Amino acid sequence: MAGDKRKMLLWAILIGLILGAITGVIFAFISPDNVVRKYALLAAAPLGTLFINLLKMIVTPVIIFTLVSGVASIEPSRLGKVGVKIIIFYMLTSLMAIIVGLVVGNIMQPGQGIVLAETAKEITAKEAPSLVTIFLNIIPTNPFASIAKGDVLPIIFFSIFFGIALAFARDSRDEKIKESADVVYKFFDGCAQVIFRVVGWVMLYAPIGVFFLIFQVFTQQGADAFGPLLHVTVAVYIGLVLQISVVYMLICAAFKINPVLFLKKVYEPWLTAFVTRSSGGTLPVSMDTAERKMGISKGVYSFTLPLGATINMDGTTIYLGVCATFIANAVGMPLDASQQMTVIITAVLASIGTAGVPGAGAIMLIMVMNSVNLDVTQGNVKLAYAMILGIDALLDMGRTSMNIVGDLCGTCVVAKLEDEMDPSFWTTEKI
Repeated sequence: MAGDKRKMLLWAILIGLILGAITGVIFAFISPDNVVRKYALLAAAPLGTLFINLLKMIVTPVIIFTLVSGVASIEPSRLGKVGVKIIIFYMLTSLMAIIVGLVVGNIMQPGQGIVLAETAKEITAKEAPSLVTIFLNIIPTNPFASIAKGDVLPIIFFSIFFGIALAFARDSRDEKIKESADVVYKFFDGCAQVIFRVVGWVMLYAPIGVFFLIFQVFTQQGADAFGPLLHVTVAVYIGLVLQISVVYMLICAAFKINPVLFLKKVYEPWLTAFVTRSSGGTLPVSMDTAERKMGISKGVYSFTLPLGATINMDGTTIYLGVCATFIANAVGMPLDASQQMTVIITAVLASIGTAGVPGAGAIMLIMVMNSVNLDVTQGNVKLAYAMILGIDALLDMGRTSMNIVGDLCGTCVVAKLEDEMDPSFWTTEKI
């Protein structure tokens, strides 16, 4: 039922995009000095801003509660060889994915040429910090001050650090420490469940918010806005194809896993994820594929696949790279080298804790834009962000299916390294 509701919501957001675009185009044909058009824009602005403010409201709680509970849920005693290897794999492929996304964005330059009203008045360029400063700023001198200011990278760093410490405390032999740590973990896990509910409520307003945000875009630009949406969609899917055809296939070849057979075996969970747009819902199919078609032992896939559903978001990081480029170009503030490095760091770190959150891609995109000093509550950044959000259902199909392929690729690699894969499944086509 939850999956059906999620599908209905995604369709409702898409419908909101379409209706907002059509209505906006109609109003765009009205003369700019027309009173009706003027007051329609004035009425739409606060209703669209309300949705953006609701999303920003939940960003910091989502980071803290999901990261702490997610990291702390991994028992140090279970990490061992399998845990360390799969975490390294997921982090490295996420790094490759965001680089692919930014490369595609730099080549295709989505969002370039869009003219949003009064961009220069609303956004002031800030001097880009050096790479050393970026890395040093990740470590907060006062985590509570970072939380109050909404500084994304320091919040992520502290949450991961705290989560790791909590995981070790839960694994302590001292019963008093273990008992206290379990209480803390239950608190954060409970808060994570509550914030999931809050996110769900906020997303119920998404179709209305998207309608009014997109209405403003098309009222100002008319039908010219359709081209950029198609451009960014194509760019995202090109990035996804490159991640599979280059990164995953080279990894398979490097570990002597037949790339062609891998693609054939991964087809069923890939298609399931594409249609359902749910990593969690696809997990049983992925596990069945790992055991029945890939010959991987349960001791490996029962750990790597659920963990992948939590921290592995290659498809989403590609989406972030392309869409961050789109928004920056759309508001006339192209990302420089240091800002792109910040995007890379933020996307990789944020992917650890937000995979299980409804609307994770949209929330992570806010984090990324905040990290490069582009505030989505500002008029033109808000409108460009809304354009992305309006086609999120279409982009979500691709990025979710990519996440599943990455989970299974990592599972195959670790199983091969640990000698927990039956070679006969890869010498004959058991598909």
